Amino acid sequence: MVRTVDHGSRKNRVLAATVDSYVCQGEPVSSNELSDAFDLSSATIRNILAELEQEGYLWHPHTSAGRVPSTKGYRYYVDFLMGGGELPEEEKLSIRGGYSQDSSLDEILERTSDLLAEVTHYASIVSFADSGNRIFYKGLSNIIQQPEFHDFERFSLVVRLLEERKKITELINQEFDQPLKVYIGEEIGDPQIGQSCSLVVSTYTRGKKNKGKIAVLGPCRMSYRKTLSALEYVSSLLNEMLEDL
Repeated sequence: MVRTVDHGSRKNRVLAATVDSYVCQGEPVSSNELSDAFDLSSATIRNILAELEQEGYLWHPHTSAGRVPSTKGYRYYVDFLMGGGELPEEEKLSIRGGYSQDSSLDEILERTSDLLAEVTHYASIVSFADSGNRIFYKGLSNIIQQPEFHDFERFSLVVRLLEERKKITELINQEFDQPLKVYIGEEIGDPQIGQSCSLVVSTYTRGKKNKGKIAVLGPCRMSYRKTLSALEYVSSLLNEMLEDL
């Protein structure tokens, strides 16, 4: 009996493994590393990686034998390969327990930015679109720890963006019709940070009309599964806490 191989499915699994490895390790992914995981020869993996690169899902740093995801590769991963997931219960309990009772709206929103930065290890942004257009952000120290931002110029662009309240508010307040929106690289719409960053945004509500946004800003090499599950949980928790506030 001839064994048939679903080449498209195998390419998807190799792409997903490449993204997962690069997110975790921060190093270009080699065919040798992947061949062990898939029980395939390095030559077979090299051919698949070459196809993925030719199709624009990966790119090849000149100084390395490995490959890294492109914006197109991350987008395909987020849309089709990543799969869903929830925060572990202990993390949910830790977040919920991080709020004080009888807090004001500003205290809740500021604490949300603290907790989200702690959970994701990126920068968090919380806005409330009332007349004052309040905005809170935390986690700059998390950003500088990412290898992509050891370059001072890249890091200073992120600092400048967060300090320009009008600009960051415009970015996170873009309209979208799904619970969570992921902007990867240049999709952010800001040429200065689009080469290095991704932005994940969610909506929360206070009452029927007043809406706010919570967002996480990090490198394109972001742990998207963890970030999306954290935002999803924090959004639902905020909706619950602000219902009667």
